[in-house]
Parts: sequence; structure tokens; C-alpha cells
Amino acid sequence: MDPKNQTRVVRASALIPARRERVYNILANYRDGHPRILPKQFSNLVVEQGGIGAGTVIRFQMSVLGRKQTFRAEISEPEPGRVLVETYLDAKGAITTFTVDEGTAPADSRVTISTELPVRGGFLGLIEGKLSGISLRPIYERELENLARVATGPASRCPRSSACR
Repeated sequence: MDPKNQTRVVRASALIPARRERVYNILANYRDGHPRILPKQFSNLVVEQGGIGAGTVIRFQMSVLGRKQTFRAEISEPEPGRVLVETYLDAKGAITTFTVDEGTAPADSRVTISTELPVRGGFLGLIEGKLSGISLRPIYERELENLARVATGPASRCPRSSACR
């Protein structure tokens, strides 16, 4: 890697009291499931292609630190049922990974949201990396809270299927 460019990882995890399959299906469904867990910083989620899992292409806006940006992402599933990846098409090198593992009990899931962001090297990169963590981690924590609420809510609240997929 170029010493002038580095990567910053911002991550949040939570134990969700719902089965792994249900949680993953909510995350992978960009038409009905995923939009229901997004915090207020996300807006205008549009599915451009697909809608469920690998091959889906989305566009959305995100407000961070008073600045609204538009992102496009392609979804892949390197480990279907466990790992979902959003690769941002306009932000070279930026990806967000959703990992869903079994929790401490069979009916629980350990969910981690992790974003790798390219940052500059040196002092400016240090500041950029710190601000990324300070701004994104609380957003991801809220997203995980929303995921827990949706995953443990009545199955009938998921349009089209009981598993939100």
C-alpha cells in the first residue's frame, strides 16, 4: 500500500436476540428489510438492480458531520448466509461488511458492521480516521439497535415473507 494512503476500520457489534438466518435475511433484503433498520442519517435508498443479496446495486444518501453525500454500492456475498459486503463504486477502496455469526445461544446472532475507509497518511489522515470513527460508530450502533427491534418484532411486519427475504 502507498505510505501516503492508509485504511481506517470503523466497527460496531451487537448480540441480536434472533436466529442468524432471520437477521441475515433482513440485512440482505434491500427492498423490504434493510431500509427498515437504517438510522436517520441514511436517506433516499434506491435499489437500481436486484434487491436481495449478491448482484444488488443500491444508491443512497448519508449525512455525516453536517454533510450529505450520495453513495452507490454493489452487494456481494462472499459467504452467503453469513457475510454481506457493500462495495462503494464511487469511493475507491471503501467497503462495508455485515457479518452474522451465531451468538451465545442458538437463537442469538452476533452481528458486526465494519467499514474500511481509505484515508490519507500523516497528520491529516490521523484526523480523518478519528473523525470517521467518532461519526460512524454511533450510527452503526443505532443501526444494530434497529436491527434487533426489527428482527425480534412480529414476522408479519416483513412484507412478502416472514423472514424479510
